[in-house]
Amino acid sequence: MSPAKVSVRVRNKSDEDMPEEKTPAVIDLRGDAQPQEVQAASSYDRPRVSGYNGEMDDMPQARDVPTQKVRGFLDIASDGHGFLRPKFRPSADDVYISASQIRKFQLIGGDEVEGLGRPPKDTERYFGLLKVEKVNGEDAEKQTKRTKFEDLTPIYPDEKLTLETGKLPLSMRVVDIIAPIGKGQRGMIVSPPKAGKTTFLKDIARGISENYPKIHLMASLIGERPEEVTDISRSVKGEVIASNFDEPAEEQTRVAEIALERAKRLVEQGLDVVILLDSITRLARAYNLSVPPSGRTLTGGFDPAALYPPKRFFGAARNCEEKGSLTIIGTALIET
Repeated sequence: MSPAKVSVRVRNKSDEDMPEEKTPAVIDLRGDAQPQEVQAASSYDRPRVSGYNGEMDDMPQARDVPTQKVRGFLDIASDGHGFLRPKFRPSADDVYISASQIRKFQLIGGDEVEGLGRPPKDTERYFGLLKVEKVNGEDAEKQTKRTKFEDLTPIYPDEKLTLETGKLPLSMRVVDIIAPIGKGQRGMIVSPPKAGKTTFLKDIARGISENYPKIHLMASLIGERPEEVTDISRSVKGEVIASNFDEPAEEQTRVAEIALERAKRLVEQGLDVVILLDSITRLARAYNLSVPPSGRTLTGGFDPAALYPPKRFFGAARNCEEKGSLTIIGTALIET
């Protein structure tokens, strides 16, 4: 067994007498600086960056940076940041919003946000939001005290929606007599292809917009033909949120989710909202292609996990006791 090694450090007397060096603090350096240098250093506003690539809520706005008014509907990503989408779907006009801004104003997906934005830099793709001014048409500070949609009390529909507007179309008179629709109700139009269900939806939209101009009308079109989207956009007096049939399944489901979140934010403000969904069958097919497979397959090739999101969409319709209502009327395809 080898003997243990012991290291001994010999300290000289000169080491004990040598004073310990101390790094001077900033306050100590002021005595060596000229008065004008101290004044210039004190007035310097150091930029404070709270994140990467666009989190600029604490960054002072440069005087030479051009700004402009921006507006869009909030779409929050999985990692916390989000985008303001003016067209409810990804586009070149989107505006980046940082996660810290979302937390500060307690923003939720579907909020309509207005503020000041700056153009993208060389390494960026989107505009950046510098300041949040309004949320859902009101001051941003007031939105922190709102009641969330999930906390509202659902009750049975207690007010009827009259769809008849005149002698024609007769179908709306038949609906008022046989299958009346109330605020906060869920309705399903079951039809084979090419039977006129889209025309039926347009008649419903016309009756609601003429008889109830204060109701916020939304048309959510999933997997539609581009020319049909144009036709409905020109005939429906309301928001049209659409995805074409040639787009990826993830894009189609995302458009439907943004439309639903937008409707929930309006109900929180006390508004009556009506969503016309065309169709819940194509929405379920899109989820069937986008959700992770569960290992089981139902009749028709559907994965059980793909049926829960459309059910959640349809089940969001309700009449709220405190304020507002959400009515959803969808179409379902058969014999396909």
